[in-house]
Amino acid sequence: MSGPVAVQALVTGLAAGAAYGLIALGFTLVHRLTRVLAFAHGDIVTGAVFVAVLAVLGTMPVAAPFGLGAGLAFAAVAVAAGALLSVAVYAFALRPFLPRVSDVPGFLIRPSGDVLGWVAGGLAAGLAVRELLGLPFAQQAYALPDPLGAPGTIALGGGITVPVRALEVLAVGLAVGVTVERILEVTGAGAVMRAVSDDAGAAALLGIPTERIVLVAFLLAGALAGCAGLLIAPGAPIGPQDGVLLGLKGMTAALLLRLGSLRHALLGGLLVGVLEAFILASPALGPTWADVVVLALLALVAALRPRGLLAT
Repeated sequence: MSGPVAVQALVTGLAAGAAYGLIALGFTLVHRLTRVLAFAHGDIVTGAVFVAVLAVLGTMPVAAPFGLGAGLAFAAVAVAAGALLSVAVYAFALRPFLPRVSDVPGFLIRPSGDVLGWVAGGLAAGLAVRELLGLPFAQQAYALPDPLGAPGTIALGGGITVPVRALEVLAVGLAVGVTVERILEVTGAGAVMRAVSDDAGAAALLGIPTERIVLVAFLLAGALAGCAGLLIAPGAPIGPQDGVLLGLKGMTAALLLRLGSLRHALLGGLLVGVLEAFILASPALGPTWADVVVLALLALVAALRPRGLLAT
């Protein structure tokens, strides 16, 4: 692999990784407060995008440039749809299988009573999102317009060119991810969320509305998923079924370093994106192996965790 190709792979990998990091942030937020893995989270990414397509473009999207108003509307609907889908998944597929704080005073909201329930609920919710999207969107994949509206490349010298869109995706993804991480780590709202995570029963005794805090976490995780979808979807044709793979990549990023850490989730996303980009650019491997290696990494991470995937 030549030097210019390696630099281009690094930049495009960091851009993809910034989007994966937003998905990983959602996994991490949900896990910190409920100790579950949100298996439907990847489907929320694609679900948010295609709900925005229905609302703004109709059922036959084309990769034509957005006007300013349409682009802003598309972005707003995608983020809002992701938040609402995430809350719906929590309310109907996960919450029934989690002990209430009032039922288990002094403990975190844990899935200890019915692990199979929340696993099956999450998987069923993801399948339901895919099937519902398949009704208006029958094709396997669609080319979607780019709300960033950034065609072309930038020459960096030495034969190195990088897509303008990759730089914009990297900037937006990192800005959103770092802003959310900082807000949750240094503000009073983040302290309240950490209190519920550490001991939901004690937080409830202090008057903290624990159920509302969990709901806010799912709302924020879904909004991040919608934002990730906006960054990922226009890069290549995407279909309703692609949410499964996106979710697994986000899960890999969340688990790669230390599950429960927002900063490590972002860093894990960047690492997964760069790994994927270098495999795509490798003459010996190429696109066929990119997804395989990332999924193999997820399997390896799972195998090397002696206390299980949910260990922090």
